[in-house]
Amino acid sequence: MVQKTHFFQATMKHFRIPLVSVIGGADCTPAEATLATEVGRILARRGYGVVCGGRGGVMAAVCKGANQMGGVTVGLLPRADDSEANDWVQIAIPTGLGEARNALVARAGAGVIAIGGGYGTLSEIALALKWGQRVAGLHTWEIEGVYQAIDPTDAVRFVLAEQA
Repeated sequence: MVQKTHFFQATMKHFRIPLVSVIGGADCTPAEATLATEVGRILARRGYGVVCGGRGGVMAAVCKGANQMGGVTVGLLPRADDSEANDWVQIAIPTGLGEARNALVARAGAGVIAIGGGYGTLSEIALALKWGQRVAGLHTWEIEGVYQAIDPTDAVRFVLAEQA
């Protein structure tokens, strides 16, 4: 008798992709969207997936960029359903936690890249710093502990602890 093996049992057993958290506002400027899209592309080219809040603005732009390069995107959504997920989120996780899901976003990645954003982004930055995460910022809060990157490549290098 031939035993059937499901695709995920056979191929996903050792499947792991390192993630970087990318945070920012659900509304963003065109400049911030451009930065986020490029961050997503760079991370995907380097073999990293993106984890974010899964909605619009910076989150949509980073997912779009990662998708363009064949990268993996994870969205940790605030509601108990995935109706707010942007079109480029591949893995939508409805948390039902509202803004408390910010803690999950900040913790899920190997590091954090903040682009623009308001108080929600600030809360994610604060948690990431408290937990000892490397945090790079692009047009975001200028606070102690956040490396102010000059461009998306610089932000990725810092978060991944790479030499320039």
